[in-house]
Amino acid sequence: MHVILVAIHPYPSPQAVPLANAFLKSFLATDEGLSGAVRVELRDFFVGDDPVTCAAALLGENPDAVGFSCYLWNRGSCREIAAVLRRRQPEVTLFAGGPEPTADPEGVLRESPFDFLILGEGELPFIEAVTRLCAGKPLAGAAGIALRDGEAVTATFRGPVELLDTIPSPHLAGLLPPDRYGGALWQLSRGCDFACSFCFDQKGVKGVRHFSLERVKQELAWFVKNRVPQVFVLDSTFNREMRRAKEVLRLIGRVAPHIHFHFEVRSEFIDPEMARLFARANCSLQIGLQSADPRVQQGVRRIFNAEEFTAKVALLNEAGAIFGFDLIYGLPGDTLAGFERSLDFALALYPNHLDIFPLAVLPGTELAGRADALGLSRLAAPPYTLLATPTFPAAEMGEAARLAAACDIFYSRGKAVAWFNAVLTPLDLAPSAFLKGFGHWLAEQRRGEVAEADLSDGEIWRLQRGHLTSLFAGRRLKRLLPAALDLVDYHYHYAAALLAPQPELPTDRELERLDLLAATFVLAPGARLASFNYEIVDLLECGGLELREFVTCFSRAGSWAVIYPRGGEVFTESLIEPYFRLLERLDGTVPAGKIAAELAIPAAEAASFMEFAAAEGIVRRPD
Repeated sequence: MHVILVAIHPYPSPQAVPLANAFLKSFLATDEGLSGAVRVELRDFFVGDDPVTCAAALLGENPDAVGFSCYLWNRGSCREIAAVLRRRQPEVTLFAGGPEPTADPEGVLRESPFDFLILGEGELPFIEAVTRLCAGKPLAGAAGIALRDGEAVTATFRGPVELLDTIPSPHLAGLLPPDRYGGALWQLSRGCDFACSFCFDQKGVKGVRHFSLERVKQELAWFVKNRVPQVFVLDSTFNREMRRAKEVLRLIGRVAPHIHFHFEVRSEFIDPEMARLFARANCSLQIGLQSADPRVQQGVRRIFNAEEFTAKVALLNEAGAIFGFDLIYGLPGDTLAGFERSLDFALALYPNHLDIFPLAVLPGTELAGRADALGLSRLAAPPYTLLATPTFPAAEMGEAARLAAACDIFYSRGKAVAWFNAVLTPLDLAPSAFLKGFGHWLAEQRRGEVAEADLSDGEIWRLQRGHLTSLFAGRRLKRLLPAALDLVDYHYHYAAALLAPQPELPTDRELERLDLLAATFVLAPGARLASFNYEIVDLLECGGLELREFVTCFSRAGSWAVIYPRGGEVFTESLIEPYFRLLERLDGTVPAGKIAAELAIPAAEAASFMEFAAAEGIVRRPD
């Protein structure tokens, strides 16, 4: 029997990895009777791919059965490809599993030609379904399966795999080659101890089950051996069991300090030691704030204490950890003014980014069961977005969306965390008021609504400078503007250097053999040249000063700098202008010594500087 498991990803990214399907394939291999009789293949598509083309590619492999991993973002794509398969080859068995079939089996079977659905965690139902298909037996009565029964749908659930280590690791089995995907999804546990009414993570299964630490160590070693650049940890709350989380973080620090990890965490389970471990690891954290209103949080079965949350986040800031928040607008009882207060609360805590969403009323959640009683108007089909509530009218939902987009562009994509609050202080504006104004200004500049995805990093930087220039001028704060723009400029170049590839550094012997003044060079791809109104070193070292204090203490002397990556860090070197111009004029054709002579730089000084620039990876020989 030949089974193809299909994953349809939102778009190409390091997270577009078919981990769920790989778990099914690896678990089937543990069944001696099936492993020799069933061949399972994994196939990847993307939302927007032509259904006819996808179906043709699948049928070209002559499958006996095709299964789809179905989520809210790809439910329509799964339905369309399955419909083509059914028309082209009616005898192929079609099935689906994942959050959408589990939450809405009746709806999925009603709209799609699937023969059956797998509900909940898929490993055990998948084995039973394939066993029955191979034996020619009906699926009726199989646990964890949904089937049509005339006009009705019969659905049964079964318990999950209790001992997770009995599921072989898809990574160790070689099912998810990192050179194909560019990253890895890592599951250290399954389940959730919380029951937030808007969330489907608990999926009716209480408690958390863990893969063993020995398994964790083996998979981490595999990531290192296979040079996986980044890993997305899928645990709903990575730090729920604090002792175990700290042990994993120490292991990461010892074994994989160069790999970047993404964790979902809760603030309640952060203490000073954990904050330090997060800061030492190469990682970023996502914290589900959702709302800063305790009454709104209580309405969705969450507890929120602003003072405690602030104190926990302060531990992360003190340690230097990188973190962001999730915010949801439109929760029951929320208002536009309440959302703005939540935004102000969040931005006052210096998150590196914010992910802001309208509420999605997901099928199968407790909130969906109360939606009509609460007056939640929402889309009936994916993505199930909230349209309005009694306290959050549709027009104000639109205003919140524009405010969220402004925050995405100016703050998150604009990497403004390091300077945002300092620049807002003299303007005497709350963050939400500032961002609302930016949204209106941007719409005027671009003559309509603008999405974050439509803008490049360089365009966002120029928009930041333009909006700040107009605001400072209008409020008679022109004398503060040069320092404010220096902060914006520096952090734009810093972020670009941080994301740039690391340079290949020459050896000492290679430098000794090179006539540095006779040779030609170009600026390395990651190096950034920038000029500033103030001495940039002074501005960076006085980060605690307000802009007014800074411009009172320092004069506009002007400065030049090169900002560049090396060894996984970013360095800033303040330069005298002739050296800056030397780097600026390197074009790969004119010898460095000739340029230095034209700039009246003594030969010995020029040679010393070029040796430094080459050794640091600031310049390189042209290709």
